[in-house]
Amino acid sequence: MDISGRHEESGEYLMVAAAVHASVGTARLRSVEGLGFATSDDPPTFENAATVIADAVAELPAPPEGPVVAEHGEFYEEPEVRVEQFLGPSFKYVESIAERETVQAAHHAAYAARKLFL
Repeated sequence: MDISGRHEESGEYLMVAAAVHASVGTARLRSVEGLGFATSDDPPTFENAATVIADAVAELPAPPEGPVVAEHGEFYEEPEVRVEQFLGPSFKYVESIAERETVQAAHHAAYAARKLFL
């Protein structure tokens, strides 16, 4: 998952979260099974970011079978166990190349969706 737009523009915020449900191997993303999106105009605090991401994960066509994966910066370097409390499904920070590619796909999806709103 990834969030785009955690910065203020013209006195307002617009965070767009994208969750990517993907099939991955050890070294690459194999296929994208579905996407989920959510938006928020709340300031980008840990709690608000976790909420919009949980909403995006809930919008996936099927619940994730594995953990939700993100870069450390998405959750302000908070411990995985604290993030998991907000998301429901298991959570971990990126460890493998395939996970990094999946987060990159979510980044592109969140950025493109955000541009549609502006």
